[in-house]
Amino acid sequence: MLLCATDVIHMNSEAEVKEVKVAELEPRMSNINISFKVIEKSDAREVTSRRDGSLNRVASAVVGDETGIVTVPLWNDMIPEIEPGKTYELKNSYTGLFRGNLRLKIGRESEIQETDQEIQEINSEVDMSEEHHGRSERRHHYEGYSYGGPSGHSYGGYGSGSNRRYSRSRRDNRRRRHRY
Repeated sequence: MLLCATDVIHMNSEAEVKEVKVAELEPRMSNINISFKVIEKSDAREVTSRRDGSLNRVASAVVGDETGIVTVPLWNDMIPEIEPGKTYELKNSYTGLFRGNLRLKIGRESEIQETDQEIQEINSEVDMSEEHHGRSERRHHYEGYSYGGPSGHSYGGYGSGSNRRYSRSRRDNRRRRHRY
């Protein structure tokens, strides 16, 4: 049997799909299938994209099951598709962090549909979005010192790299400063 690269990718993605409950969600999970009931949905607001300056609408929905609740950001056309009180099955979703808090995300490849399987009891005591999961996804690593750096030291940053002593990481600089 001869398989092309897309067949292999498709097979691998099918093998990695996870059926999860809300309380099992962790940062940076992908290929998630999950069922939930929409508890509440915020009003949509307009935001401007940092990437291209386009205007988008965004709302948040709090969804849950018998194990816990989580926040789902809803963008543009997805906002009217989700209604409070209804139960949905979400396939091929993923999780991310927003300001250190977990979010269940609906991507371009995700599929969502209303289901007849009603979730009767919601555990609102376990809020996965309130639990702080450390740094947000966007991390910035700066080398050298900022403009407020200690006197007598170079500011590092975008130098030519000819003076290696001042282009090390902050940790190395702190170690070197405390040695005599």
